[in-house]
Amino acid sequence: MEMMMRELGEIITGNTPSKNNEEFWNSEDIYFIKPDIIADGEVNEICEANEYISEEARKKARIVSKNAIFITCIGSIGKIGIAVEGEYAFNQQINVIIPNKKVQPKYLAYNLLFNKPRLIAVANAPVVPIINKSQFANFTINIDMDTDRQAEVVEVLDKLTNVIKLREQELQLLDNLIKARFVEMFGDPIKNTKGWEVVTIGDIVTEVRYGTSKPAVEGGKYPYIRMNNLTSDGHLDLKDLKYIDIPDNEIEKCVVRKGDVLFNRTNSIELVGKTAVFDLPDDMVIGGYIIRVRLNERILPEVLSQYMNLEALKDILRSMAKGAVNQANINAQELQDIKVYIPDMGVQTEFVEIVKQVDKSKVAVLKIF
Repeated sequence: MEMMMRELGEIITGNTPSKNNEEFWNSEDIYFIKPDIIADGEVNEICEANEYISEEARKKARIVSKNAIFITCIGSIGKIGIAVEGEYAFNQQINVIIPNKKVQPKYLAYNLLFNKPRLIAVANAPVVPIINKSQFANFTINIDMDTDRQAEVVEVLDKLTNVIKLREQELQLLDNLIKARFVEMFGDPIKNTKGWEVVTIGDIVTEVRYGTSKPAVEGGKYPYIRMNNLTSDGHLDLKDLKYIDIPDNEIEKCVVRKGDVLFNRTNSIELVGKTAVFDLPDDMVIGGYIIRVRLNERILPEVLSQYMNLEALKDILRSMAKGAVNQANINAQELQDIKVYIPDMGVQTEFVEIVKQVDKSKVAVLKIF
């Protein structure tokens, strides 16, 4: 049955007690939930926070408890959390629904997660996506009115979620294995304990280019890689791939081909410098926040990419980045000035073979999805 959210429970929009009043924030009495505590792509059971308000702030906040469902409604739309135990306040970027007896709380949470694309569509805005309280209250979903059936659905989805988390942990362990083998084979990237020749990235490139600033278009000719398509651990994620049209006489300036290394030059301070190898057979186009690097024969793309994604290099990149916290930047010349060691080519080739074998294991894990 199709029902509006306001028919399924009480809806509350959060707020933030005044930061100017120190008494509101000087003790950890009540969890204070912000969007950053809610992970994306799953129903998060919220049982902790990274910020708290005091009992003094109770009358200035909106307080909810167990089974309240949090939905992010400004900026990053549709992240879903559900309160487990305790009391929770929450900021104005979050709507909460307190389910009534028509619907099981976790069933509603899963339903909202499933409907995230529709929530994003409602929030479609040119600058900052937003869903206000009225829009959320009138948002419709289809629910099974049989609460026993709802419980059965939740049980199945919980089991599936646990399987997915186990597989994600396996993938993370495989990524950690590659990083560990890299340091074992090549040595510490800062101390250079193996005594490899040290050069700059500028010494090992044949070409360095920025991507295009043209916007994506509906029905575009070329697949369009943006900074969101580079993951923080050095992979390409093409699930949300856009398309773009580029004149034939401009395509060589921003095309990316197999073996190119992609560097995310502009992002938040935590994410600036994401690096990945483009290892697909078909050409694509890169966006303006990405630098395309083509290497000479001295270093293999997989080796440079892994080097740039080591935590020690991330620290260097973060120290180099200019700009505000939410828009740090590293330009092409600064990238080329970064020092990198050049391991023996035989060791590089051995490492790439190890990566290929680990990737095969990851493919086997991903088959469960």
